[in-house]
Amino acid sequence: MKKNYFLLLLVFVSLNVFAQTGVKPKIDVVVKANGEEMKGKVTKVTDNDISFIYAGETAEYVVKKSDISKITYSSGRVETLGQAALPAQERQKETVTMAASPADHHNKIAVLPFTFLMENQPGADAVGYKAQEDTYGFLSQHSAGYTLLDPRTTNALLSKAGVTRDKMMNFTMKEICDILGVEYVIDGSVTQNKGYQTSTTSVGTNTKVKRDGDDKLKGMSSSGSSYSSAAQRYDVAVSLHIYMDNNASIYNQSHKAFLSSTDGGYTSPLEYLLKRCPLYRK
Repeated sequence: MKKNYFLLLLVFVSLNVFAQTGVKPKIDVVVKANGEEMKGKVTKVTDNDISFIYAGETAEYVVKKSDISKITYSSGRVETLGQAALPAQERQKETVTMAASPADHHNKIAVLPFTFLMENQPGADAVGYKAQEDTYGFLSQHSAGYTLLDPRTTNALLSKAGVTRDKMMNFTMKEICDILGVEYVIDGSVTQNKGYQTSTTSVGTNTKVKRDGDDKLKGMSSSGSSYSSAAQRYDVAVSLHIYMDNNASIYNQSHKAFLSSTDGGYTSPLEYLLKRCPLYRK
């Protein structure tokens, strides 16, 4: 009886050892912002990135934390990383605190073609596209931590989705953000109205004296001419509206140029508004 008991105990211990050695090792699972899963071992974590080795491999990869959604460690602990793209000293300047929707939209900006109004009537589309380009160019130099979608890509994506200027009102800003894959959308308008006219007039005279030899005055003749010109001056105003991908409006301001101009330039009021918007960085 004791012999049988000993044999059973030996079999149980053997099976237990086999079961333990046959268990697959636990792994860490890294989920990237685009949904991709990386399974293996997290070997190092820094402020900006992690080092990772895939299961069954030896090569070590470095992945930016800004590209990672969460990490599930082999211990069962789950770490949600979010999308902090800037160092702490820069992120503390961030004035926009509303949460965005999809992770892959985070910190991405698109500028829509501006609306151009001349005497409160629709004007040339070319001016609206130029204002879009100018906004993109200015923010590209003052948007640390953000990614700007270039206007050509923005306009192509809008066109493919049927979001034309005359149909823009049929789409919510959330829908437009989803089409463009961005967190923020900048929508603007340039308004140009006729101001006062300036005119200038110049008058010139010419007198000719005719002499007979060196002494005697033979005759005099005079002629005159005048020239007038007029210039139309324009009052220009720019409006800027910024939306998030949850339809929230975070900035809505207008500014009129301090001085009227003959060319109707909008650069000054546009930069005035951009420097004061929540996406601007010095």
